[in-house]
Amino acid sequence: MARTAGKPAGKGEWARHWRYERLPGLDLLRARYVRHTFPRHSHDGFVIGAVTRGIEAIGLPDGTLHAGPGSVVMLNPEVAHTARAGGPDGWAYATLYPSAEVITEIAAETGTGRGTAVFGEQIVTDPQASQMINEVHRAAEQGNALAADSLLRVVLARLLRAHGTSHAARPRRSAGATAADRARAILEERLADPPSLEALADELGTSPFALLRAFRDAYGMPPHTWLTNARVRVARRLLEAGTAPADTAVALGFTDQPHLNRHFTRIVGVPPGAYQRERKNVQEQDAALLVPCGAWQTRRHPQTYAEQKPILPSPGPSRRAR
Repeated sequence: MARTAGKPAGKGEWARHWRYERLPGLDLLRARYVRHTFPRHSHDGFVIGAVTRGIEAIGLPDGTLHAGPGSVVMLNPEVAHTARAGGPDGWAYATLYPSAEVITEIAAETGTGRGTAVFGEQIVTDPQASQMINEVHRAAEQGNALAADSLLRVVLARLLRAHGTSHAARPRRSAGATAADRARAILEERLADPPSLEALADELGTSPFALLRAFRDAYGMPPHTWLTNARVRVARRLLEAGTAPADTAVALGFTDQPHLNRHFTRIVGVPPGAYQRERKNVQEQDAALLVPCGAWQTRRHPQTYAEQKPILPSPGPSRRAR
């Protein structure tokens, strides 16, 4: 079973977070959660999700949305949000995580917006698009690259035509927003050994409460929550590069591997070991399954991987395949 926040998953919970090597710039998550809750976090790419069963409650800065079967959730990069079950039976869903580069390419190719393409709505009722998102997953799981790529482009183009827009021009920066940006840069440089809020405020020439408010306004979460999210983003890249989970934990300032496991699982939805093995062995067919799921065809993967010394990449957006 998938593990949730360091504890065994609830009855019927399962998850697979993986990447199909023939769809670059895309991560896929298919899961069913009952007790699992995602804390406030954000992504460096887009989130396009289709609920297939139950209700998902998505907490956004301006309120909570409830998504059920037939709806499509569309979150732009860096939008802070939470997710949890919206009812006692939990929810099942299929999610696409296309990179900003993928969305930009499709928007340019189909003429659906100038500049930086984003979605103007966060949830819509579109059963056909919801079904197509599920079909992208099925085609990828079956190794049908032609169908998976075609369906992916068609559904993203459909959503961009109906709900896409261009990124609005940035308003004039306030002193508080500038301090928040500088605080973020400092935290990025010191992920493994961050300063206290008071020390950070002193370094920026402001007060702790003023910095706390400015940071929350700018990034949708307080600095300590943002830091955990940033650490998990970098942990994903280290794991993808082959760094052992224990070494990843040390490199990023987590107390120990269980500390990494707890935060990683809460934010990503699967444990770091399963996440790493899925990405190390996407082309293998004849080894042990990582995260059990009898609901749809999955592949089998070996449970060995190479270890290497951790190298800290930037937590900001990258051009890697998501």
